[in-house]
Amino acid sequence: MKITLISVGKLKEKYLKDGIAEYSKRLSRYCSLELIEVGDEKCPETLSEADREIIKNREGERIASRLKEGTFLITLEIEGRELSSEKLAEKMEKTATGGVSHITFLIGGSLGLSDSLKKRSDFALSFSKMTFPHQLMKLILLEQIYRAYRIMRNEPYHK
Repeated sequence: MKITLISVGKLKEKYLKDGIAEYSKRLSRYCSLELIEVGDEKCPETLSEADREIIKNREGERIASRLKEGTFLITLEIEGRELSSEKLAEKMEKTATGGVSHITFLIGGSLGLSDSLKKRSDFALSFSKMTFPHQLMKLILLEQIYRAYRIMRNEPYHK
């Protein structure tokens, strides 16, 4: 299985880079992992709704240019469906046994994802109704993907 994680913005924080490197290393036993970062747009504190949409669309175009044909696209959205770790593992396993060999996860920028990417999504996933920094979400998502593989293989993992 190939897993691609596309996220908006460049990671700067060393502690997040270290955590992501650790989970990337752990995941190498289970899948081929590709991490892609696309540039983010500058966002002033006060934006009109139209300006917010312009920014999300620009970031969305950068993301769309990196999407591969035939991938199963999972977008991270506050409005998405919340799953337990076990249900995420089940979703990934069913996707793989259904003949899909590539899953792509998308993490939008600070304003979220463009409508065009949400429409293109095969599954909208929510980790919570709370808002998390998109840089931190990358680490959390990788940990959950790792946990999903451990669950799929009936291997022990801290609960």
